[in-house]
Amino acid sequence: MRANLPTNPQILIVYNPAAGQSNNLQNTLDRVANLWRDRGWQVQIAATTAAGDATIKAQQAAQAGYHAVIAAGGDGTVNEVMNGLVGTSTALGTLPLGTVNIWAREMGLPMDLLKAAESLMKSELAQIDVGMAGDRYFLLMAGIGFDAAVTATVSAAEKKMLGAIAYVKQAIQIAWNFRGVRLKLRIDGKRVRGKILMVVIGNSQLYGGVVKFTAHATIDDGLLDVCVIKGRGMLSAPQRLFSIFTRNYNRDPQVKYYQAEHIEIRPKRGKHLSVQVDGDYLGTTPMSFRVVPSSLWILVPPNADRSLWQSI
Repeated sequence: MRANLPTNPQILIVYNPAAGQSNNLQNTLDRVANLWRDRGWQVQIAATTAAGDATIKAQQAAQAGYHAVIAAGGDGTVNEVMNGLVGTSTALGTLPLGTVNIWAREMGLPMDLLKAAESLMKSELAQIDVGMAGDRYFLLMAGIGFDAAVTATVSAAEKKMLGAIAYVKQAIQIAWNFRGVRLKLRIDGKRVRGKILMVVIGNSQLYGGVVKFTAHATIDDGLLDVCVIKGRGMLSAPQRLFSIFTRNYNRDPQVKYYQAEHIEIRPKRGKHLSVQVDGDYLGTTPMSFRVVPSSLWILVPPNADRSLWQSI
C-alpha cells in the first residue's frame, strides 16, 4: 500500500548523540529542521538519553498523531524507533549518522545529512513487512552464530573510534576458534541438518553495507529470506562467501537458501548461539523468528532500491 505525506506533516527527529559523526551535530540537525520548516513541515527534535529511549519517543509521537519519526543515527537507532512504530500509522524515516547505515543505503539516501534531508522531502509512503526475533522487531535482518558472536563483543567505544574496522578486528580474533554446531533448526516446520556456522534471516537485502546474504528478499512479500551457512570452522568461510557474492546458493552444498514465515532455532546439547538484530546484540538461542506482514509505514525516497519491492 502506498500514500503521500500531507502538505504540512508533523515530523519528529529522534537523534542519538553517541552515534553522531559530526562535531556539530545539533547545529546540523537544526539546519535540517529549518530546511523542512521552510517547506511547511512542522518539525520537532528530541535527543535520546538511554537505551530504549528512542522506542518510547517514537511510541509517544505515534500516539500524538505525528505523521513520521525520523531516526537520526545508525541502524541501532533506526531499530529502536521502528520498534515504537510497528502497527501504527506513523512512518519511519532515517538520517544516516551511524557506522554503516544499512537502511539509509537501502533507501538510496546520500550520507550527507542535508542532501539526505532534501531527498526525504520527495518521499512517498509505503507499507512494508518487518521481522520479529523473540519479542523484538527487526527491519533489516537477524544473525545467529558467528556474526552475532562478533557483534556481542564489539564495544560502543570501539565502534565510535574505529567504525566498521572494529567488527573486522573482532571477527579475525573470533574466527580462529569458532566452530560450527548442530542445532534444532526448523524453517516453516522443515528440519535443517548439519553443522551450522551462521544463519542470516533477512527482511531486506543488504548486509554490513557490502554483501547481500539474502539477495532475493523483498520487504512486501509476507516472507523472510533465510541463508544458512554450514561448515566445521571458519576456514571454509571464504568459499561460502564467494558462493553468496555470486548468488550461486544452489551450487554450494554448504549454503542453503529458503523463504519462510517462521523459523525456530533451539540449542542442541547446550550449545547456545548468539543472536543479533539490525547490528545490535539481542541474546542467545533458543529463539523463534517470524514475519509480521504489512506492519510498518516508511518514507521511500526517489532513489530507494526498487528491487526491495515485489509489487513494483
